[in-house]
Amino acid sequence: MKDFKGFKKGVNLGGWLSQCDYREEHLENFITEEDFKKIASWGMDHVRVPIDYNVIQNDDGTVCESGFRHIEKAVSMCEKYGLNIILDMHKTIGYSFDKGEKENGFFENAGYQERFYSFWAELARRYGNRENIAFELLNEVTDKEFSAKWNEIAKECIKRIRLIAENTVILVGSYWNNSVSAVKDLDPPYDDKIVYNFHCYDPLTFTHQDAHWVDHIDVSGRRTYEESGYSTDKFIESFKEAKETADKNGTVLYCGEYGVIENASPEDALKWYKDINKAFEHYGIGRAAWNYKEKDFGLADERMKPIIEELVKYL
Repeated sequence: MKDFKGFKKGVNLGGWLSQCDYREEHLENFITEEDFKKIASWGMDHVRVPIDYNVIQNDDGTVCESGFRHIEKAVSMCEKYGLNIILDMHKTIGYSFDKGEKENGFFENAGYQERFYSFWAELARRYGNRENIAFELLNEVTDKEFSAKWNEIAKECIKRIRLIAENTVILVGSYWNNSVSAVKDLDPPYDDKIVYNFHCYDPLTFTHQDAHWVDHIDVSGRRTYEESGYSTDKFIESFKEAKETADKNGTVLYCGEYGVIENASPEDALKWYKDINKAFEHYGIGRAAWNYKEKDFGLADERMKPIIEELVKYL
């Protein structure tokens, strides 16, 4: 795959069908038609929609039609406003990138893996083979120890999807929470419709300053972007190996998440976005910013209004 057409500039709808309380009131109202309209007005060409398995799967693994109603809303609104869409499995039974979820056992439990495969088979039946819809298998595998097993599971999942949807583009990320430095350990693409996916929040001491959930490094205290020591050149260098891996394997890179926490000033966030945007453009990397609203990173939040018209030029 040489080009991920229609997925160059996007934004995440995190907190809607994932990382939420799952109340019907929330699922119905957190994202509305006006939001899709605004995203299109920003010049975006796609959205990434994180989905937790329990939105569309009942406890016994059967299909939850009420959950699919919200996905249908996303698909229809994207069609109305000329947006493409990535359906991202943000949490599966037995696994979540968020340690607080206490989801575990997925990589050892064949039953959990079958639920994972059935999730994707159902989405493939409903949304496969549409040029405007891509699939992202799983959000942010954490530990390197899962790498070999994840490659195996991803291959089997893609194989099953292909029985139903042979033309759908499928995104696969690596360990260390989709680290760009872990892309090199992904298996070669299953076929010519696979995209290598990564996330970038470098440096965490700036983008996650004072984030209470980060415990593996010290992110306490407020910092300006200048104090982070980052630049366009650093982003270009950090993406280089992954880009070379993608080129060697005949595919492309895509960045499914990148963004700056609300604890940083909007003006400093804008500087960071400008620099990382130059690196994306340097390599021709498509991307989706985290996050459209709320979840500590909201681009549409009130605090961002003074700079949002300028900032969206660099998404």
